[in-house]
Amino acid sequence: MKRILVLLTVTLGFSLFSFKVLNDQPKKPWVAPANYLKMKNPVPSNSDALSDAKSLWGMHCKSCHGTKGKGDGPKAAQLNTDPGDFSNAQEQSQPDGSLFYKISEGRGDMPSFKKKIPDAQDIWSLVDYIRTLK
Repeated sequence: MKRILVLLTVTLGFSLFSFKVLNDQPKKPWVAPANYLKMKNPVPSNSDALSDAKSLWGMHCKSCHGTKGKGDGPKAAQLNTDPGDFSNAQEQSQPDGSLFYKISEGRGDMPSFKKKIPDAQDIWSLVDYIRTLK
């Protein structure tokens, strides 16, 4: 019994150490493919599109990114990656196509939304909404 306890303790300690080491590694920058960087948003940023996008934001984005896009949603603390702050210039400087790609495809903690939000126009509207968070 004592051997099993020692083995479990060692295994748990190694697992926690490995998890910490792996999660403390520098993250690769998230860069959209070149063809997305050149994409232009086909959805006009008008009150109807922004109203729809605000509703989508509330359903799908707010829990991690927060009400105002500052990365302070109720689930943000549970994430392994920083959800970003859409009010800062660095996030706002991303091309529309880059934001579209990241929302559609996801990576790590950021899920892919191409099935949850299957209409590409809605994702483009979310990009317009993100622009209002600056």
